[in-house]
Amino acid sequence: MSITTEFLRRPLMTGAVAPSSRRLAYAMTEGIGLERARVVAELGPGTGVFTDAILARLAPGARLVAVELNPVLAARLSATRRDARLTVVRGSAAELAAAVGEPVDAVVSGLPWTVMPQDRRGHILDAVAEVLAPGGRFTTFAYLHAAWTPPARHFTAELACRFDRLERSKTVWANLPPAFVHRAARRP
Repeated sequence: MSITTEFLRRPLMTGAVAPSSRRLAYAMTEGIGLERARVVAELGPGTGVFTDAILARLAPGARLVAVELNPVLAARLSATRRDARLTVVRGSAAELAAAVGEPVDAVVSGLPWTVMPQDRRGHILDAVAEVLAPGGRFTTFAYLHAAWTPPARHFTAELACRFDRLERSKTVWANLPPAFVHRAARRP
């Protein structure tokens, strides 16, 4: 089982053709306060590259709720990660509040934002903004080659409307394809 196989089986449910690199996972999880977080949510964990990077930074008493729509990927992630801090929820990211049940300190997302319908993207971003605690952080990535496209520009504008601060990382060249990270934050 691979992310490529799942993409070929369910292209509308699986946004990536290849797994994200460890370098991208590092960029996604650095500087967002995971070491001090009590509750973290992950959207679209896929094969768990970001999950592993999150767990490596989380404190022993913290909690990670990973929400995965693809049933095969959700089952695989649950079966291969034996960490008491991790809960895998098979479901939609739009139902994030129900999945976590409390405010979260950070949300890390591997969702394919630019290929989903705009209304679904808006519902999910609203769900993220709703569950983030004051001072909470949201991080996601985008592929460099698509950054100029209308869907990518709309997504960046949607982030800017919902969050108090938005920044973009340097390009992570050690990823296929090269990517960059959006980091957004709410006011404390």
